[in-house]
Amino acid sequence: MRHLAAFLAVALAAVPAHAQTNPQAEAQALDLLKRGIAFRTVAGPGNQTFDYATYLKGVLVAGGFAETDVQVEKIGDTAWLAARYRGTGKARNGARPILISGHMDVVEAKREDWERDPFTPVIENGYIFGRGATDMKYDLSTTVATLLQLKREGYKPGRDILLLLSGDEETEMKTTAILADKFHDAELLLNIDGGGGALDEQGKPTLFGLQGAEKTYADYEVTFTNPGGHSSAPRRENAIYSLARALDRIGAYEFPPELNEITKASFLAGAKTTSDPKIADAMRRFAANPQDKEARAVLSAEPGLIGQTGTTCVATMVNAGHATNALPQRATANINCRIFPGTPVETVRARLAEIVADPAAKVVTLESGSVASDASPLRPDLMKIVGDAIHARFPDVPVVPVMSAGATDSMWFRAKGVPSYGASPVFMKDSDGFAHGLNERTPLSEIAPSIVYYKRVFKALTE
Repeated sequence: MRHLAAFLAVALAAVPAHAQTNPQAEAQALDLLKRGIAFRTVAGPGNQTFDYATYLKGVLVAGGFAETDVQVEKIGDTAWLAARYRGTGKARNGARPILISGHMDVVEAKREDWERDPFTPVIENGYIFGRGATDMKYDLSTTVATLLQLKREGYKPGRDILLLLSGDEETEMKTTAILADKFHDAELLLNIDGGGGALDEQGKPTLFGLQGAEKTYADYEVTFTNPGGHSSAPRRENAIYSLARALDRIGAYEFPPELNEITKASFLAGAKTTSDPKIADAMRRFAANPQDKEARAVLSAEPGLIGQTGTTCVATMVNAGHATNALPQRATANINCRIFPGTPVETVRARLAEIVADPAAKVVTLESGSVASDASPLRPDLMKIVGDAIHARFPDVPVVPVMSAGATDSMWFRAKGVPSYGASPVFMKDSDGFAHGLNERTPLSEIAPSIVYYKRVFKALTE
């Protein structure tokens, strides 16, 4: 590995000089990112999340946080961190704290599958490669560096800023639930693991999404059981055939269309930016009337849009039989659903049972570490603050409220009544999106503007 000074010099050479307005914070962010990737914060044996949290605590304390204001707690094989940047209590819009959330854990990555060691940071052609380079040690590092820069500048917020880092967002979210229980008395939460900007393949910004809602993640198990027997004497009742028929019904079913304030605004904005007139028309029609079947059919044909039109369920795993020469005694399938905000998990389970329409089927909800939450309100003050910060970099880019079809820590805080918004400032091309996948990477050119953005937003929310 190269000497750190040379490492930083090469990396920051890719960043335009005029953008380096916080050179000390930028260098620190890159150092934090490099060191963060090297921690193998993967669930299971060898999980280094507690070690990573302890390292971050040391960095925060060295940067001016009181040691008593940075908590790290080990939970099983993982951990959480909470750091309080104390304010004066004189914020013009109230004294309740602002929360900043993110996560320290990453999904598994196997060396034999990657071109490079996923837990050794590598810089090539202006990108940093490694597991967590995007999701989400990049924003974690720029956020920590920003808070430390504010400390160096002597900034005194009018309200407390609480940095809350979970340790199992990618799995059970138990640490997130703990953090939400402890710190839910807050004005709002900014989730640095959500939202973000899009670039086209020529590098032109197309939109910025402020995530104000997300679908509920839920897994259901459909099971059929039979007495079994010898395969030479087949019977009419067969668990595998019953399961196959059930899956056909689930696959053919379309949940009712749904629309909320956030998805409506997102569709209307998307209709102005998409280059496909057919999709633009469908977006406008669906926003005006979600019962428009033709409009929904067009949107449902697009993988990136189908999740915005309502609840979706899909079979993801099947397990059946116990021997090649025996009738199956058991056949099960996992049905993964992404549930539209406001719809209870049990309601979807009951609907799946109705769709299967077989009294022999057992449909149960599996523990998934998820919780249902309603969409957050579109706060004009936050939209303006974030919009101003984005437009300082890209004056003409639309700032659009969006709903995520995936799951983040925000759901636990929304469920506790804390308005929560995904607000990462990173702009990326679709072709650079390798989060959770092989050879994950992020352009280093986003470090400098991210720090500028975070400084502006954090100050505006706490003055």
